[in-house]
Amino acid sequence: MAHRSHTPLQVGDAPMPTAAPGEIVVNNSAVAINPLDCHMQDIGVFVRKFPAIFGCEVAGIVYEVGSDIQDFKKGDRVIGHTINLVSGRPQDGAFALYTVIPASKAAILPDTISFTEGVVVPFALEAAVCALSVKEPGLAMPGVPTPGLGLPYPSLQTAISTGKILVVYGGSAATGLMVTQVTTAAGIQVISIAGAHNFDISKRCGAVQVFDHKDSSLVKKVVEAVQSSELEFKGIFDAISSPGTYAQDLAILANFGGGHLACTHPPPTEAPENVKAGMIFAVNDVATPVWEEYVTPASESGKFQCLPPPTVVGKGLEHIQEALKRSKAGVSATKIVVEL
Repeated sequence: MAHRSHTPLQVGDAPMPTAAPGEIVVNNSAVAINPLDCHMQDIGVFVRKFPAIFGCEVAGIVYEVGSDIQDFKKGDRVIGHTINLVSGRPQDGAFALYTVIPASKAAILPDTISFTEGVVVPFALEAAVCALSVKEPGLAMPGVPTPGLGLPYPSLQTAISTGKILVVYGGSAATGLMVTQVTTAAGIQVISIAGAHNFDISKRCGAVQVFDHKDSSLVKKVVEAVQSSELEFKGIFDAISSPGTYAQDLAILANFGGGHLACTHPPPTEAPENVKAGMIFAVNDVATPVWEEYVTPASESGKFQCLPPPTVVGKGLEHIQEALKRSKAGVSATKIVVEL
């Protein structure tokens, strides 16, 4: 729990949450760390009020279900995405032993997948669908729109080509890998930009080509790859969203007369009018069909992969502060996880 921004988290007692209609309570077995958690702690972004419990994704055992819930029961193994970003309720934060999750943002976790493996999925999945499938842009924060690519959902069947192609910058980041998986499963080709040592994991998620972000000819090579595909260029998803990556993004987009730029941070202010830039806000009902119809059967069949692999830093709530520190220092092709 945090009592104010820019202070270490403290372990303490909290009221036992209960499940209202539309909700489940999860007894958490693992929680994952995201850069957003670090921002919430450091500067209080998206924190409605203090004291606050942070954390966006959980894996564990259903402890209680709301009166109208039919798809989950006590004892089910699940993964879930929290909504504390919009609710501001402490019981909706992941960094606790028990967390309230909307049933529409949870999925059964197959027995073949461990909690530490499954917990890397929820936030990245919600973010990916919000980045790709929202049709009409909304607001991520005052003055900052969300992306509006309007792309189709992933399919459980062998995807039929839509004739479209997307570039993913930061292809080995958790959200970059998830966007690559979801986009590929929707029949859209992906060209990924990642570190040379992470080419394999990007291709494992479906990227048809991967380019080294340190390559001095990066822009030229990506443009040529898109052009040679003869597919409709939809734009760029930037999982890094730094000034350096934005410069490359805009240079690529300039070769195509603009396009969509979906960012994980506020988009570049210097983007020209022909670039439709927006920042994802990873809580949206647009993701509900993917949670309800895709995640579990695709996980069972092996079509959907729990990537990147977890790095477990400890067991117990007392290890979350160290986990935040590790995440803030930077990770590549992994996600920091704490077991409970």
